[in-house]
Amino acid sequence: MTQNTGPAAVAIAGARKVYTVFPQRQRVAVDDVSINVPAGAIHGLLGPNGAGKTTTLKMLLGLVRPDAGTFRVLGVDSRSRAGRGSLGFLPEQPYFPPQLTAAQAMRLYARLSGVPEREIKPRTDELLARVGLEGNQRTLLSAFSRGMLQRLGIAQAIVGRPKVVVLDEPASGLDPLGQRDVRNLMITLRDEGATVLLSSHQLSEVEAVCDRVSIMSRGRVAAEGPIQELLGVAGRTSITVAGLPAGVRSRLGVLAADIADAADGLRVFSVADSDVRRAVDAVDDAGGRVVSVQPKRESLEDYFTRMLANEAGEVA
Repeated sequence: MTQNTGPAAVAIAGARKVYTVFPQRQRVAVDDVSINVPAGAIHGLLGPNGAGKTTTLKMLLGLVRPDAGTFRVLGVDSRSRAGRGSLGFLPEQPYFPPQLTAAQAMRLYARLSGVPEREIKPRTDELLARVGLEGNQRTLLSAFSRGMLQRLGIAQAIVGRPKVVVLDEPASGLDPLGQRDVRNLMITLRDEGATVLLSSHQLSEVEAVCDRVSIMSRGRVAAEGPIQELLGVAGRTSITVAGLPAGVRSRLGVLAADIADAADGLRVFSVADSDVRRAVDAVDDAGGRVVSVQPKRESLEDYFTRMLANEAGEVA
C-alpha cells in the first residue's frame, strides 16, 4: 500500500442530510457522519439499505446538497472544480446513451474528464481491454448486457486517471468472474497510487480487498477501523489441523470451541489464547498435524450481522 503523509484522500466531517417527506415530516438520511480515508488505501463503506451510504457519497461528489458538513478530496473542497478533477465515480446504477457505441461513450467521458484528444483512443482501447470489453468498441450500448454496462461504467470512472475513485456497488450485475476482475482492478489501482472508496453489499468482496471499513446504520457511522482489528476475536486463537482422528475430538472439546470440518480433510477450531500449547500438544499426541495457528477472526458477515442485531436490541 502507498504510504502518504499529506492530507487524507477523502475527509468527510459532520455530514448531515435531512429530506422533507411531507410538509410536516422530515427524514434524517445522514446524521453527523465523519469519514477519513488515507491516501493509497481501499476503504469500504458498508451498511444495510437506507443506512445513508449513497447519500453520503453523493454529498461528497456534489450531487446532493448537504445540510451540514465539509467534504474534501486531497485537502480541496470536493465540490469545487479542482476537487472534482481528482475524482472518478461509478454510480450504483450507471446509465449510458444507448445509441452510442462503447468507443463513442468512452470518447465522451474522456473529453469531459479533460483527457487530451491524442490520448483518447489508446486509453479507450486500453481500458476497455482492462475491464473485459476488448473487441466491443463498435458495439452499440443498446446491445450490452447489464454486466457489460457495469464494466463500461468502471472504465469511464477511471478514464481520467483520477487520484480518488468512488465505486458504488461495482460488482452489481457481474458474474463471479467479473467480480474477481473488479477486485483485481481495485488492488491494481491502489498499487498504482490511487485511493478507492468502495460502497458494497458484497461483504466477501469488501473483506478481500479493503484496508479499512466504515459501517453505517440509521444514518450514522456505527463502527470504523482497520478490517483486521474489527474482525479479531479478543483472547481466542484459531487452529487448523490435518489428520486428526475422530476420537480426539472429544478430548479437544474440553479446550476447543466451534470445531468445524473444512476442505481437504482439515478441521478448524478455536481455543483460548492460554490453551494454545495444550491444544497443539493434544493434536500432536493424537498423531494429527497442525497446519496453522493464528488469531481468531470472525467473518465480516458475522461481525456485520451481530453489530446490527445489537443496535436493533438497543433501540427496542
